[in-house]
Amino acid sequence: MTDASIGGSGPVPPAGVDEVIARMVALAGALPAGDGVRAFTEMYLATTREVADALDRAQFVDREFMDRLDVHFADLFFRALEQHRTDPTRAPRCWSALIEAREQPGTSPLQFALAGMNAHIGYDLPRALVTTTIEFGGNLDDAGRRADFLTINEILGTTQPRVKESLLAGLLADLDDALGGVDDRAGLWAIEQAREMAWGSAHALWSLRGTRAAAVYERGIDRVVEIGCRAVLGL
Repeated sequence: MTDASIGGSGPVPPAGVDEVIARMVALAGALPAGDGVRAFTEMYLATTREVADALDRAQFVDREFMDRLDVHFADLFFRALEQHRTDPTRAPRCWSALIEAREQPGTSPLQFALAGMNAHIGYDLPRALVTTTIEFGGNLDDAGRRADFLTINEILGTTQPRVKESLLAGLLADLDDALGGVDDRAGLWAIEQAREMAWGSAHALWSLRGTRAAAVYERGIDRVVEIGCRAVLGL
């Protein structure tokens, strides 16, 4: 499979959450079963649909901020795919770990999905939080933004078990015997803890914004998150 099959979204950011969902549907549909990027995209798609429902139900203190955060966040994923397709040397290292291993034999869809969540939350989320805060003004903790961040944790808490079950359905005849190693590697990483670390990284990036140190810090995050991705994938 060529990289052309997992990128091509172009440099134009999605116009809104509906377009984010449409792009994910198209991306997942273009990839074969067993592809690691598809496994992550399917997990991400399920979560994004839940977030879209929460936006429609006005579950957030600052709906507009969360809507834009969702778009900026997803755009970083699409851009990582495009960067790897056009020039792998420019792509984030954490994403390259998943993309280059996406056809690795013996790797379960769950491992691929968790590695993608690790890259997206650990590396992309802090940058998306800072970008959205700059766009709206104020600070990260203004106007209930922390409360809205924790609301997403609640959504993930209800969505991820269902997605995990879907990713594993029909994969193995005997999960107890065959998934021991997978569960051990997946256990190295937990979504809520990863998001809390991302929140701290966002505050660090916020304090460094406009300085040369910000780019250095971002590269450091990328390298640390890459290690986690490789551990989940058993690389």
